[in-house]
Amino acid sequence: MNAEHPNVKILKQVDMTDRTGWPEIFHRDVVWHFYNDQEPDLAGDYKGYDGIADFLTRLQTLSEGTFAIDPKAAVAIGDELVVAQTCNRLAYAGNMVEFDVVTVWRMIDGLITEVWDIPAVNTIRAAQPV
Repeated sequence: MNAEHPNVKILKQVDMTDRTGWPEIFHRDVVWHFYNDQEPDLAGDYKGYDGIADFLTRLQTLSEGTFAIDPKAAVAIGDELVVAQTCNRLAYAGNMVEFDVVTVWRMIDGLITEVWDIPAVNTIRAAQPV
């Protein structure tokens, strides 16, 4: 049995709803890259803790507070990157939908320094009941 990679352990500590722990997980100059051609007003590079908080606030506003993440898998790629798969749910255009997402997390010296958030926007589907 293989031990869990330290960077996967760091990723599992991320709580996007509680900023108090962010300084122990995110580098202060972290950059969150998001692009979704169906939501160009949300696309962009969000810098630092305040930038990530702004992104999350905008996402919650867009989804009328329904945005939720269901983690599926996380795999360390070497000693710098972690690729994570999630299924995200939110209200969009009056319907609950879900879609697959891959995020690539760059970690340096035990801190998340960069994130690429890649939603599968062409395969959005009706959300399954929880």
